[in-house]
Amino acid sequence: MDVHASLDADCDADRLFSFVDDLAKYPDWMDLTHRVEADPESADAAWNVELRARLGPLARSKRLRMQRSVHDSGAHVVVFERAEADGKRHSRWVLRATVSQQSEQRSLLDMHLHYDGALWTGGVLERVLADQITSGRGRLQELVSRSPTR
Repeated sequence: MDVHASLDADCDADRLFSFVDDLAKYPDWMDLTHRVEADPESADAAWNVELRARLGPLARSKRLRMQRSVHDSGAHVVVFERAEADGKRHSRWVLRATVSQQSEQRSLLDMHLHYDGALWTGGVLERVLADQITSGRGRLQELVSRSPTR
C-alpha cells in the first residue's frame, strides 16, 4: 500500500518541517499516532509508536518501532522506517516527508507512506488513513499558522 498526501501551508519551510521531522510531535496533529515515545535504549533517533484507529464500534491498534533513517534539515527531507529490535522479520513501514518553499510565507509538505503488510485487509487501512489525513491536515495547518510565540 502506498498513500500520498500533501499540504499547502501558510508558513515557511523551516517551520513546517519542524512539525514533521520528529515523530513525537505527530500526536499533536494526527490522531492515528495515539502515543509516541522516544526509544530510551536507542542511540539513534528512534521512537516507539502506537497507532490506533476506530472504525465504528471497533478499535484496532498497532505498535511499531520507527527509526529516522534520513534527516536533512537543509533540504527539508525526513524518512522514518520501521526498525524493530527483536530480530524478527516484520512488514515494512516507510514514511517520507519533504517540505519545499513555495514563496516567502508558503510551503508545501509532501508525505508518502509505504506499507507492505496485511494489517486491516480489504481497504480498511486506506479508509482510516484517508479520514486521518483529512482531519490531520486541518490541525497541522492550524498549528503552523500560529505565531511561534503563542
